Amino acid sequence: MDPNRAFGEMPLPLFSPAPDDVAMPVAMARPAGKQATPSYLADHRARLRERFMQGGAAAMPDYELLELVLFRAIPRQDVKPLARRLIDLFGDFNRVLSANPARLTEVEGVGPAVVAELKIIEAAAQRLSRARVMHRPVLSSWDALLDYCHMAMAHREIEQFRVLYLDRKNVLIADEEQGRGTVDHVPVYPREIIRRALELNASALILVHNHPSGDPTPSDQDIAMTARIAQAADSMGITIHDHLIIGKCRELSFRSEGLL
Repeated sequence: MDPNRAFGEMPLPLFSPAPDDVAMPVAMARPAGKQATPSYLADHRARLRERFMQGGAAAMPDYELLELVLFRAIPRQDVKPLARRLIDLFGDFNRVLSANPARLTEVEGVGPAVVAELKIIEAAAQRLSRARVMHRPVLSSWDALLDYCHMAMAHREIEQFRVLYLDRKNVLIADEEQGRGTVDHVPVYPREIIRRALELNASALILVHNHPSGDPTPSDQDIAMTARIAQAADSMGITIHDHLIIGKCRELSFRSEGLL
């Protein structure tokens, strides 16, 4: 044997094996376009996840919590700059999640995968919040109800009108959107609300709508519309417990303000 021949340099066989019979090397070539995550990014992501698991969301600023969400959508890039851009533009974590997809895609670095990830998290948060109030007496879970309303409506860019239908024990049996409108108006039809209440055999209602401006002060139109619904409900023996207007940071109760 030639002593100068390297250990692995065996002569080629007389007949080459068919392609399917060739043993694949242990370290396979990375597909074109795929790049390994740089070690510093992998370490940063591992540290961030560890902090979250140890301290929860309360231990993290909004942009870091948003980074955790963006990791899945953008697996091999530094997402901190994008997270900061989104927080700076929309204001906080909740507003980023609830932002209109069209506005999100205007941000550099946001594509379909990022929008989908944000909307999945938003939907999961709303479903969890809704589960805490559905089929429960609303008077004993009022704070949870307010949290749900804020989660679902506070950061919407257009007005949305919802009706919460209650049974004789004031248990929430249905939560339904009745209409969407513009930035300062939503069409509401008292007849449709009462018809639906009768279908559900509801005994009481809570009306809820949002003010995209952030100020929950009721307009004259809000007050007049509430009076019309209350009158229609009263004629059918249905009680209007309250009308809540959801603003950015607080809500207004018609009952508390003596408007109902």
